[in-house]
Amino acid sequence: MRKVLSLVILTVLLVALSTCDGNDNSETSTGRIFLYGEQHGIERIMHRQLEIWHDYYHSHGMRHLFTEFPFFAAEFLNMWMQADNDDILYELHNDWEGTLGGVSYKLDFLKAIKHNFPETIFHGTDVGHQADTTGERFIRHLVENGLQGTEQYLLARENIDQGWHWFNTRDLEFRVTTMAENFIREFDGLDGQDIMAIHGASHTAFGITDGQTFPTLAQQLLEHYGDDTVYSTDLWVWMSQTPIRTDTITINGVDYQALFFGEQELSGLRNFVSREFWRLENAYEDFRYSSTTGDVLPFSIFPMQVVPGQVFVVDMKLANGNIQRMFYRSDGEYWMGRPTTHEFIP
Repeated sequence: MRKVLSLVILTVLLVALSTCDGNDNSETSTGRIFLYGEQHGIERIMHRQLEIWHDYYHSHGMRHLFTEFPFFAAEFLNMWMQADNDDILYELHNDWEGTLGGVSYKLDFLKAIKHNFPETIFHGTDVGHQADTTGERFIRHLVENGLQGTEQYLLARENIDQGWHWFNTRDLEFRVTTMAENFIREFDGLDGQDIMAIHGASHTAFGITDGQTFPTLAQQLLEHYGDDTVYSTDLWVWMSQTPIRTDTITINGVDYQALFFGEQELSGLRNFVSREFWRLENAYEDFRYSSTTGDVLPFSIFPMQVVPGQVFVVDMKLANGNIQRMFYRSDGEYWMGRPTTHEFIP
């Protein structure tokens, strides 16, 4: 009973804070937006995000962190920030299983925020992913505590509808435009406060969405607020240009300088648990005519910049502890409209 009452009080406080912050969209916020683009699920990028948030939080007094979560997931995170246990977080993580949000270091990232930056307030801008799990559980929580009809309830319902529309249509223009609308609503409700926002790099780049005809999230924010308000940094570019270390990999008796760019945890990919990436320096001509297997790995999968004329080593780690080493070559070819590498036999 005590736990239920605590949740009721917390939810009422969140609604009250939201109202006090002013979700009246009649005025445009005078704060600044600092966008940071990521490749989802990369531990090294998450570490960098924590360093940046540390500076904003402690040196500049920021408290509002915008994320590519749905509205209702961010509301759950705000409840968890005030809770004395991690039950809510683990429920969310279970909902994210099979996605890049379900990797173990996403848990570590969020726990670090709660421990080191306890006054952080999350704002979710995405359409309602996990509408049937996280979304419906949040609605049940509100109903059970007599909060149906509140602004929080109406926004959660709207977010669920957004999620189902995206799931049924895969209309990317709808998703990006809706994300911009959700972002603007949340930002204007803060009455002039500066914020940090973490979204996929495709959303934080200015201009037109790659391969599409409509503006990105960042571009829509730029057009709405102007370049004195919206700033964008691509953390994927930062990471992809900076190797973690330099190793030596021997192939057919030849030693190659191998730049190591990190490990990706895998979720829901057969029996594999993670993969590590190296780029072999000055190796392309040695393997240019090696036979390919038919397997491809698009450029977007790699945690480093990929251009034609490069060779990569990818170690796939299996759940039983074994490692499957694979070799990929970038020949300037495409797969399903995407620039890609091809696996080859050295």
